[in-house]
Amino acid sequence: MNQPLRTRPIPVGHLRAFEAVARHLNFRAAAEELSLTQSAVSRQIQAMEEDVGVNLFLRHTRAVELTTAGAQLLRAVLPSLERMDSAVRQIRRTAGRKSVALSTWASFASMWLIPRLESFQNDHPDIDIRIDTTDVAVDLETSDVDLALRYCHPGTMPPGALRLFGEQLTPVASPWLLKSGKALTQLSDLAHFTLIEASDAHRTHHLEWLTWRRWLDMNQATPLEPKRWLYFNYAHQIAQAALTGQGVALARLPMVADSLATGDLVEVLPGRRLNSPLAYWLIVGPRSSQRPEVVAFCNWLTAQAALTRAVTQDGPDPDTVDGLD
Repeated sequence: MNQPLRTRPIPVGHLRAFEAVARHLNFRAAAEELSLTQSAVSRQIQAMEEDVGVNLFLRHTRAVELTTAGAQLLRAVLPSLERMDSAVRQIRRTAGRKSVALSTWASFASMWLIPRLESFQNDHPDIDIRIDTTDVAVDLETSDVDLALRYCHPGTMPPGALRLFGEQLTPVASPWLLKSGKALTQLSDLAHFTLIEASDAHRTHHLEWLTWRRWLDMNQATPLEPKRWLYFNYAHQIAQAALTGQGVALARLPMVADSLATGDLVEVLPGRRLNSPLAYWLIVGPRSSQRPEVVAFCNWLTAQAALTRAVTQDGPDPDTVDGLD
C-alpha cells in the first residue's frame, strides 16, 4: 500500500548536517566541522531521510555517496545556505552602522553616480553606500534596497517619484577623431563616419528615441548611410567607443556632460540636440524615507541633479510625476 506523500517542511538545522555530509562524504568529518558527535549527525540525516521519504545517501563501509535524490536536494540547498550566510555576514558587518542601499542600472552608476560619489563620502564618512546594478526594477516595499534610480517615461513612474533631470540626444566624438579624418561640420558629413548607437533601441518602442534614424529624421537628414554601424548594449559602452575614436555616438547628454566639460568628447553638431521623452528618476522606499542617512543621500543626490540640469540646460523641473502630461 502506497504511503501518503509527506508535506511537513524539513527542519532547517538538518540542512546544515546534510550539506556538511554531502560536501565531505564522510559523517565523522562533518561531525567535527559542526562540533557534534558522529551519532548526532547520523540521527539528523536519518530523520531528514524519513521526512523526505527516500534515502539521500548510500552508506558504504568507509564512505558514503549521494543518491540521485540527494544530489537533487543538494543543488537546491547549497545556494540557499550560501545566500543566508551572506545575508548574515552583511548584517553583522553593518550592525550599528548607518548605510544606504540603492538600485540602478550599470551605465548610470559608472557614468554619472560613481564619479560624483566621493563628494558625498567626504561629507558623510560615517554612512556606508551599497550600489546594486540591475536592469530589472526592484520592489522597494519588499527588498532591502532603500532607493532606486531609474530611466523611464513619466507615465510609468509611481506617485512621489522625483524627476532628477530630463535628457537630450546629441552626436559626440573624440577630438582626435575629428582631427585625423574628414571634416564634420554639417549633417551630410556623417556619411563619412562610423555611427555608434544602442543595439536594442530598435526592439523597444520607447528606446527608439535613442536611434540615429530617429535623430536624422527629426533633423530632416534622410536618407543618409554612414561608413558603417557599430552597436552596443549599454550607454557606457557607447561612450567608451566614442572616447577611443571608433566613431560618432548618439549620446544621452546627461551621461556624457562630464566628458564634454573636460574636452574628452566634443559635441560635433551643436544646436541640433533632440529632446527625449525619457527622464531620470529617484524613487525612495516607503520603509526608508524617514531614516536620516537616506534623507542625507537624497538631498545630496538632488543637489547633484540640479548641477546636471544647469550644465545640460534642462528645462524647469517638476517635483514629482503628479501634473506631468
